[in-house]
Amino acid sequence: MHIKVGYELVYDCPQPTPMMLMLHIHHSRVDDIVVADQVMTTPRVPVSAYRDGFGNWCSRIVAPRGRITITSSAVVRDSGVEEAVTPQAGQHAVQDLPDDVLVFLLGSRYCETDRLSDVAWQLFGDAPRGWGRVQAICDYVHHHIVFNYQDARSTRTAWDAYQEGRGVCRDYAHLAVALCRCMNIPARYCTGYLGDMGTEPPYGPMDFAGWFEAYLGGAWHTFDPRNNVPRIGRVLMARGRDATDVPISNTFGPNVLSGFQVWAEEVV
Repeated sequence: MHIKVGYELVYDCPQPTPMMLMLHIHHSRVDDIVVADQVMTTPRVPVSAYRDGFGNWCSRIVAPRGRITITSSAVVRDSGVEEAVTPQAGQHAVQDLPDDVLVFLLGSRYCETDRLSDVAWQLFGDAPRGWGRVQAICDYVHHHIVFNYQDARSTRTAWDAYQEGRGVCRDYAHLAVALCRCMNIPARYCTGYLGDMGTEPPYGPMDFAGWFEAYLGGAWHTFDPRNNVPRIGRVLMARGRDATDVPISNTFGPNVLSGFQVWAEEVV
């Protein structure tokens, strides 16, 4: 199957404003890109590209004073097969983990392992190690948090989500990531496109999605505590320790996001 993905972001800036953008399809899907996702701006401004420390493709611009529209549309080839479930994937002893995985055991801005460690061990200390333990964490988070777009808050951390029991997809992911790390399971935050392919209506408004990956059995595996079922057509954009590392934009000056559209739909 082919999936059309893209976005249109409109910013109003009272002064020239440098921006760092993380809006490209992840390099791990490069062989699946049928139509490339070039960043386009109106008015046109120079766009430069770079790779961040996690390997994500990023762009830099300086938005002029006034209104700027940033948009892209791409087509991605996808298998159309549901994400794999691998219950035999085992948990590694910390001393056996690869060096580059260790950073995803540590606490981070939105994933406070120090505050959640006792909670995690009380809830999941008796859960089967490996895949079963991560799935138990996802089941718990899926039922503990009530989803509502009106509850979105950029400052909400994993601890806040645990305390408040409400949030959006990034809050589900942050809480699950933190709980996994507390149980010595490396976990990293992911963001990208996830359309409604293969699901039943009614459909909510389209947005970028947040999920996570856990390191089990020598490989990274996708988990999605918000939906908590295997999905089709997930298109990764970026990975990091938490949402701090993978924002759609970092802006260095006052601005208003006055327009926001995202799409991910099967091309028929």
